[in-house]
Amino acid sequence: MIQYEELHHIGVNVTNLEQAKHFYGTVLCLQELNRPAFDFPGAWYAVGNQQIHLLVQPGSHTLRHTTQLSSREGHFALRVQSYEQTLAWLQKHEIEVLEKPDSKSGFAQIFCADPDGNLIELHVERK
Repeated sequence: MIQYEELHHIGVNVTNLEQAKHFYGTVLCLQELNRPAFDFPGAWYAVGNQQIHLLVQPGSHTLRHTTQLSSREGHFALRVQSYEQTLAWLQKHEIEVLEKPDSKSGFAQIFCADPDGNLIELHVERK
């Protein structure tokens, strides 16, 4: 049996590191972490005690081949403090969103995509 402590990080393939760093650092407001000197480009970001690792590897692909928003494809979810403030911030930065404030999941959800089309869910518990 495997006993888990927590999710440590997710790795996300990106094609343009500078665009991705702008999105994850400036738009999503994540803190960039020091990253070991690997022999390939990338960046690490903190999300509470967990991390997101951006990976640039020649020949690799992002999870998706479109930037069309969907709640039914592979994505990762980040819990936010305020649905309204998060939505306003994304709109201020002209980020396309898919709003699901009354999702059957029990979360008020906002879906967006990074510049490579990787889906991200931002959500809060629905009250």
